[in-house]
Amino acid sequence: MPRAAARHILVKTKSEAEKLKQQLANGADFGTLAKKHSLCASAKQGGDLGEFNPGQMVKAFDNVVFKKPILTVHGPIKTQFGFHLIETIYRD
Repeated sequence: MPRAAARHILVKTKSEAEKLKQQLANGADFGTLAKKHSLCASAKQGGDLGEFNPGQMVKAFDNVVFKKPILTVHGPIKTQFGFHLIETIYRD
């Protein structure tokens, strides 16, 4: 079964996610922004979610992590939790 590792930033609004994505595009550090802005408990680890298998995250999240290019920030991705910026670190 494939495994992946990813990190994310979770915020309440699409506009907030878009502002953070622009900061990342301008060279801001993902981990620093996650610690400062993310609503997820993973914020303490700079947004790091560790390793997981398909099906362990919500479908919209899985679709990014297991199908989109790695080491690229994707989003905003809407889930029932809010809006995510997601970066897949690796996948096998």
